[in-house]
Amino acid sequence: MPKNLLIVESPAKAKTIEKILGKDFIVKSSFGHVRDLDKRGGAVDIENNFEPKYVISPEKQKVVRELKDLTKKSDEVWLATDEDREGEAISWHLCQVLGLDEKHTKRIVFREITKPAIQKAVTQPRTVDLNVVNAQQARRILDRLVGYELSGVLWKKVRGKLSAGRVQSVAVKLLVEREREIINFDPSPFFRVNALFDVKNEQGKAVKLKAENPSRFNDEKGAQQFLEQCREAAFEITDIDVKPLKRRPTAPFTTSTLQQEASRKLGFSVQRTMSVAQRLYEAGHITYMRTDSVALSETALKSIAQEITHLYGSNYLKTRRYKGKSAGAQEAHEAIRPTYINKQMASSDRDEQRLYELIWKRTIASQMSDAELEKTIVKVGISTVPDAYLKAEGEVLKFDGFLKVYLESTDDDDEEEEAKGMLPPLKVGQLLNLFEMTAIERFTRPPARYTEAALVKKLEELGIGRPSTYAPTISKIMEPERGYITKESRDGEERKYTLLTLNKAGKINSEVKTEVTGTVKNRLFATDMGMTVSDFLSEHFKEIMDYGFTADIEKQFDVIAEGQREWTQMLASFYKPFHETVEETIENAERPTRERVLGKDPETGRTVLTRMTRLGPVVQIGSPDELEEDEKPKYGNLRPGQSMETITYEEAMKLFELPRDMGEHEGEPVQIGVGRYGPYVRKGENFFVSIPKGEDPLKISRARALELINAKIKEDAPVGTYKGKPITKGKGRFGPFLKWDGMFVNVPRKYDFDTISLEEMHELIEQKVQKEANRYIHRWDDEKISVENGRWGPFIKFNKRNVKFPKVDGEKVTPEMAKEMTLEDVKKIIEAEIPDAFKKKKKAPAKKKPATGKKKAPAKPKAKK
Repeated sequence: MPKNLLIVESPAKAKTIEKILGKDFIVKSSFGHVRDLDKRGGAVDIENNFEPKYVISPEKQKVVRELKDLTKKSDEVWLATDEDREGEAISWHLCQVLGLDEKHTKRIVFREITKPAIQKAVTQPRTVDLNVVNAQQARRILDRLVGYELSGVLWKKVRGKLSAGRVQSVAVKLLVEREREIINFDPSPFFRVNALFDVKNEQGKAVKLKAENPSRFNDEKGAQQFLEQCREAAFEITDIDVKPLKRRPTAPFTTSTLQQEASRKLGFSVQRTMSVAQRLYEAGHITYMRTDSVALSETALKSIAQEITHLYGSNYLKTRRYKGKSAGAQEAHEAIRPTYINKQMASSDRDEQRLYELIWKRTIASQMSDAELEKTIVKVGISTVPDAYLKAEGEVLKFDGFLKVYLESTDDDDEEEEAKGMLPPLKVGQLLNLFEMTAIERFTRPPARYTEAALVKKLEELGIGRPSTYAPTISKIMEPERGYITKESRDGEERKYTLLTLNKAGKINSEVKTEVTGTVKNRLFATDMGMTVSDFLSEHFKEIMDYGFTADIEKQFDVIAEGQREWTQMLASFYKPFHETVEETIENAERPTRERVLGKDPETGRTVLTRMTRLGPVVQIGSPDELEEDEKPKYGNLRPGQSMETITYEEAMKLFELPRDMGEHEGEPVQIGVGRYGPYVRKGENFFVSIPKGEDPLKISRARALELINAKIKEDAPVGTYKGKPITKGKGRFGPFLKWDGMFVNVPRKYDFDTISLEEMHELIEQKVQKEANRYIHRWDDEKISVENGRWGPFIKFNKRNVKFPKVDGEKVTPEMAKEMTLEDVKKIIEAEIPDAFKKKKKAPAKKKPATGKKKAPAKPKAKK
């Protein structure tokens, strides 16, 4: 048994390092974090100075046992987790779990997995930096408290299963604000004038010289007038300005710039970039990939210089020492670069090789000479309009420098930007022959929607989050079950524009043309739910949603990491006012519906409006004051691409063109309809199938409807039994589920739904039965009253309404206190909240309704989970 045990996070990293260290070390992986805050309530003891309750994850129990066993057999344990706050925290947790003394256990750090770096690290061990650990603890606990309590507010006031967080909610707000900027943008037309002249190139061949009027015209009349003035004009070159230009390379990659450039050049999502970069790092191909530093080590600079000289010559070399913003205590202090710059092939995996090439090129280019260009600006005078001129521009590349290897991309998709090439030979005083002059109608454009890369850039600019948080934040807000943000490609819309043309004969033609505008690819869209949640949080939690406040919290974590502030003190100063706001919001805030009246239904005369329900955005016919007792409004679900804020009355009314009759199948009628739970196919009276998201119910064929019915029949076939009753499988709005004895059981992600065993099904059903048994404190089904255990303590359910227990002697009611209450006690509490709740209502006389000639579509039953 080797004397030394060295622990890292990942098995791939362990394998690489074990090869380097040899037989004196055994290198094992902790597979990431071995413990975390308890997922159940009470993970943070607020009253006891924010004491955290950490638990070993069930899936890590075996790993911890193995590491404990190896620790006992080893003379010395070394910790070699990543050099950032999360890595430092993992080392500390390992000390706690394995019984190691954090003040004496050796902790080594390195920014690249190479033999020199690892061997050097072993000669320079340190101990766990508790200040950095405390900064990470502060972040983890603060984010748990904020996320847990804000999510609880959303569950009560908006919809279940929603989430909120200190960083993710601010990221959603950025996207919501951009969405509204685009919605509210009113494009203004203008005219841009360009001219083409006949000239000759160096070979005497006729070519076209393009020049443009640097001024814009606000309307067609002004553009027409300018072209009229140019009919009889003479065009003469009045000035030629030639000046040298230099372009400098950009700095090596940080986490943020790598994510941005991989998105632009390779089409990678932020999550994909980080996953691939992690594999490259663990295999020893690149330096640590979570960093906000642009610096390169002196050793790296020397080897890069040698490689540039070898590949391109000494005239392409210019050593640069980049300095960015302070990296802070959280991140490693070197840019992302190849560990061995002379290696251009790193992997046979396509993603890994493409990302590696990008990093290699950026690193090499950062140490190369400036590109040298020559820019020529030619002014063309107009004899009939002395105060105006046309301008032609050209560029000539004199020395390519770093451009030989790499050119940075941008997120700006400027349609008007054209590559400027070399101009033909020209001289001052030269008369030019006009071939054609055009005035083309253009329109001002709204700000562009964010890509993932652009959002990362904006978060970094605002100081929100850190390199290790960008990818998980973006992944979180795009989770389908939250429904806040979608990544979509959408087709543009056709638009008309005017084109005026002055030809060489002096005739002006006007024509109306069409173009497609607004086409986007892989852009982030804020949904109606995202807007609703963001508006609600911005109204009630102004500080949490303030960009400056969120950035300041990040700075406070940096201060803790530097040992200049006590972490629990920072939490205390934040938590008390925050928690007070949470309680006040739960008590007093109205549920956000964002109602918008669109008009009146011509058939019933009732109000047509959009509103946010607990199941999502809908168009609704009938406001509450227009409906009869126990009557439900008519709902229409918005289609993909539609928004509550922009849908028109005409578009809304089309949503009510359902149900559609599809004939009979097996002797029963088939219909396509829509209910409050979404569009569906119905067979007979009680068989319903949800139509998959993204399919238009108005376009579904009979063949597709029958295909959905048959698939549902197959899906509902029993897959086993439990206590003599059948078990069926299905997939609903909230993911895969089992159904047994009328009870729905969600199947967690750790189970493979397609191959789940009968034994695993029994286990999940037993857990659900146990959970349901603990749910009720009292049940009086005849009275439609129950007392249940909830997230925030016991509550009363009366019909479908939740009633809060009042405080007793200033204290919240506990489950034990609720258990002692009788039915009469509970009824009194209900009556105090809902006066006359138990008085029998007189039945109102039935109102005569005018015949509509239309058969009312049956309401869709509640969707299966």
